[in-house]
Parts: sequence; structure tokens; C-alpha cells
Amino acid sequence: QVQLVESGGGLVQAGDSLRLSCAASTRTAGLFSSYAMGWFRQAPGKEREFVARISQSAVIIRYADSVKGRFTISRDNAKNTVYLQMNSLKPEDTAVYYCAADPSSAGSYKYWGQGTQVTVSS
Repeated sequence: QVQLVESGGGLVQAGDSLRLSCAASTRTAGLFSSYAMGWFRQAPGKEREFVARISQSAVIIRYADSVKGRFTISRDNAKNTVYLQMNSLKPEDTAVYYCAADPSSAGSYKYWGQGTQVTVSS
């Protein structure tokens, strides 16, 4: 089992910025660098939504259209951590944000964190 712990959420005003962090603990050292990582979010009454994905080496990155140009995903494999820099936040970004790990790098996320709440007021 891989443990993922998100942090950095909070209550902010529209236009503000937040940086979310996801710290991974793998049972076998060094595995984090082999995982593709993703960020998802879920607002009340809505389905889980893809936000961003980063490949093992950070060469391949993609974003949902709704956050493109505002959010940046990055990773520090030495720290077993993935980040989501969120700029120009909008009320529509309000959701619980989850990080997830894809050990196979094939788009199937096996491990999920508990989530961190992001609330953006107008």
C-alpha cells in the first residue's frame, strides 16, 4: 500500500493562489519516481473531475481545460512529493482535491489520498 497525504488547502478569495502538496510514502524506497501522479477534485453533488497529470520523469504533463494556464503540476521525486500550484483561483475551483498515484503509468490510479478542501469565495 502507498499512503498519500494532501495538504495546503484552505479558504481564499477569488484571484488568490494556493499550492497543494501530496506527500507519498511507499513501502519500498524509490518507487515514487516510477509512478505517474495525478490531481483530481470533487465538488459537492458533482462527479470526480480530472485536474492534472504528470509522468514519472515530468516529461509528459496534461491539464483539464478548465484549469489550463492557471494551475501547474510538478513533482520532486527526491522528496516523494507532487505539487499543484493554483493561481487565479475562481469560485468554480471550490472542491476537495485529491492526489492519486498510477504505478503502471497507464492511466489507472491505484492509490488515493484523503483529500484537502479548497474553498474560493467571491
